[in-house]
Amino acid sequence: MNEEPDALSVVNQLRDLAADPLNRRAIVQDQGCLPGLILFMDHPNPPVVHSALLALRYLAECRANREKMKGELGMMLSLQNVIQKSTTPGETKLLASEIYDILQSSNMADGDSFNEMNSRRRKAQFFLGTTNKRAKTVVLHIDGLDDTSRRNLCEEALLKIKGVISFTFQMAVQRCVVRIRSDLKAEALASAIASTKVMKAQQVVKSESGEEMLVPFQDTPVEVEQNTELPDYLPEDESPTKEQDKTVSRVGSHPEGGASWLSTAANFLSRSFYW
Repeated sequence: MNEEPDALSVVNQLRDLAADPLNRRAIVQDQGCLPGLILFMDHPNPPVVHSALLALRYLAECRANREKMKGELGMMLSLQNVIQKSTTPGETKLLASEIYDILQSSNMADGDSFNEMNSRRRKAQFFLGTTNKRAKTVVLHIDGLDDTSRRNLCEEALLKIKGVISFTFQMAVQRCVVRIRSDLKAEALASAIASTKVMKAQQVVKSESGEEMLVPFQDTPVEVEQNTELPDYLPEDESPTKEQDKTVSRVGSHPEGGASWLSTAANFLSRSFYW
């Protein structure tokens, strides 16, 4: 008898599939995956909730998905519940607030959108406290980020840092765009990546003329506060099919890869929530 995948395994696979822009519309159009991700936001295991939110954040990056996501039953209410729940970790609150802002502004007038987004941010700041007034974005160029196994190592290192909200890999240019709390230093990200022993990060900044520059970090290690509530993610032998210079395998590109896992996820969600 085949072993039934658990909720964390399924949501991690959906998160990895959603990281590839080529998969995002297919996931949202699937009848089971988007409703399942919404239900995962109410899961009792915090890592499942965080991983589901990462998947939804990836999906919301596709403008064509936003109206359907916003109109999906329970989406906006579940995001509000995550933000307002007293036991939700700070990084997870910020991530949920960010997704809410993106979806809420998808069909609003510019003025209404601006006011609504400011309102949501103020509410998130209230829940997070005075030390987390806003999130910031850090762009890293990562030497050695050249295949899926290295991406997984980098992902595991970043997930262990308390204060990391979300991240997106751009494998073709060896970059990672990381959203972090304002009180977390970029040097902590570099230290975590250097701890892999096979990759090294530099920060991408823009000069006054608008040209991009690579700024190296100091070699002195920075103490990193660990995310103790997050368990280890899937081992390498359970990750999607490896492909050079691709974030994850494409839906439909391999029978044993993205498409089969999308089907597995939908079947799991159907058995878990709709029987």
